[in-house]
Amino acid sequence: MYIRDVMTTNVVTISSDTSLADARRIMDAHHIRRIPVVDKRKLVGVVNKEALDRAGPSQLTTFSVHELSYLMSKITVKQVMTKDPVTISPDATVEEGVALAQSHKVGALLVVEDGCLIGIATTNDFFYKLLNPILGIGQPGARIAIRKCPDISNIKKALDVMAKLGTGVVNCFTMANPDTGEKDFVFHLTTEDPSALIAELRNHGYEVEQRAR
Repeated sequence: MYIRDVMTTNVVTISSDTSLADARRIMDAHHIRRIPVVDKRKLVGVVNKEALDRAGPSQLTTFSVHELSYLMSKITVKQVMTKDPVTISPDATVEEGVALAQSHKVGALLVVEDGCLIGIATTNDFFYKLLNPILGIGQPGARIAIRKCPDISNIKKALDVMAKLGTGVVNCFTMANPDTGEKDFVFHLTTEDPSALIAELRNHGYEVEQRAR
C-alpha cells in the first residue's frame, strides 16, 4: 500500500500572510491541529496550534485585550510556521511513511509532488485506513492466537486444521509475544465461537488462546 492510498486529499491550507487570529479560526472551524502553508501552489511551511499558542495571548500577558486582538490580527503565520516540514512522495510505501513520521516524531506527513502539496497523511489516516483493517476493528468474529508458531511448517499445519473444520478467516498476522519474544500467529475468524477450532488445534499440540477484540 502506498501513501496515495491512505492520504487525505481535500487539504485545508492557508497562505503565509494569514494572521494568527485567522489561522486559529480556520483550525477551529475545521477541527484540525495543523495546517499547511501554501504560497502560489508551493508548500512553504506548516503551522500547528502549539506554535499559535506559543505566539498567542499566553506569551503576551502584559497587553490589554484590545492590544492582544490587534497583535493577533497583525502577526502572520510566516513568523511562527515551521519552514521545513516533513514531506513525502505519494509513491512512497506506507511502511516508509510510518518510519519517517516516527523518526521525526511528527503526527502528520505532507504529501508533495513536483513541489506542490497534494495531500496529507496523519496518524488517524494510518490507523483508520491501515491498522483498523489489519486488526479487523469493527468487524464481527473472534480472534485467536497460536503460540510459538515460528515457521511455515507450523503455520501450514494450523491452516490445515482450520481448513478441515471450514473455519473462515478475515485476516491474520504474526507478532512477537511480549513475554517470550517468540512469534504468535494471530487469526481474526469469521465465527463468533471458535471453541471447536481451539480444541482441535490443542489436540494437534498447539498452545492456543482466544483474545478479546
